[in-house]
Amino acid sequence: MPKTERKNFLLDFEKPLCELESRIEQIRQLAAENQVDVSGEIAQLEARASTLRKEIFGSLTPAQRLQLARHPRRPSTLDYIQAITDEWLEIHGDRSGNDDPALVGGVGRLNGRPVVLMGHQKGRDTKDNVARNFGMAAPGGYRKALRLMEHANKFGMPILTFIDTPGAWAGVEAEKLGQGEAIAYNLRQMFGLEVPIITTVIGEGGSGGALGIGVADRLLMFEHSVYTVASPEACAAILWKDAKKSPQAASALKITSRDLKQLGLIDAILPEPPSAAHSEPLEAAATLKQALWENIENLSEMSIQQRQQLRYEKFRKMGVFEQVS
Repeated sequence: MPKTERKNFLLDFEKPLCELESRIEQIRQLAAENQVDVSGEIAQLEARASTLRKEIFGSLTPAQRLQLARHPRRPSTLDYIQAITDEWLEIHGDRSGNDDPALVGGVGRLNGRPVVLMGHQKGRDTKDNVARNFGMAAPGGYRKALRLMEHANKFGMPILTFIDTPGAWAGVEAEKLGQGEAIAYNLRQMFGLEVPIITTVIGEGGSGGALGIGVADRLLMFEHSVYTVASPEACAAILWKDAKKSPQAASALKITSRDLKQLGLIDAILPEPPSAAHSEPLEAAATLKQALWENIENLSEMSIQQRQQLRYEKFRKMGVFEQVS
């Protein structure tokens, strides 16, 4: 990402690192203009920047990881699909007169293999966010997703889903159109699909809106993504009547990839570039592509019955714990 563009979207904890990198670039330009050798000084500053980068991104709080997950330049579903597929054709509509832009999907090829891909799609700016309802899918979006899944199941294509939503659209109109029923129906149907299903949390995974495309054989999660039953702001407003306590709620909710891996709710954490996925989106896409391919190959070796049984057991185990006196 160009540095001028990056500055427009800097998070507070990124500023010290950005200032140091800008200083290095200025020194490099001045040295080139004046034909002065300052390679030693630049090497020292770059080493300092590398150390600072590790310190910042290695000790992020849950609230800061939430900020990264919501970063406006973080790669989206369409960004990843276009980066990892050999070819891609988006399919529109739920065959009931609706085409929800907050949930996109279609068919493509991954390393030459036909797959069906779908996921939540946020916007890049205010206008685009409004057009895509900030990635909050309506009932038609989940019905479109199920249409694609059934297509994949019919033709034996693995299903790849990407989660990045604050939650399903909670408007009155959505409830009139059967939001709860649409999500619940997806949950039931996904358990019975015969093809491999791999879900990746690429940004923010919120509540039932995420689960509507989240029943999978493998659940992957990018390092700085979050997955939560409710947004920290909503949780703080409910528990303490104060949305400003969202950082406290973010810690209590255990929303980070590390927390969820320890709880056994996800299968793998995908490492992000040193300064997170928005800084090096192509590197993040390469990591995602490799992980998806490895899981497709692994799951394809199993029988249909084995996959369905493992999928069932995976979700039955969630929330089970042992109390030691």
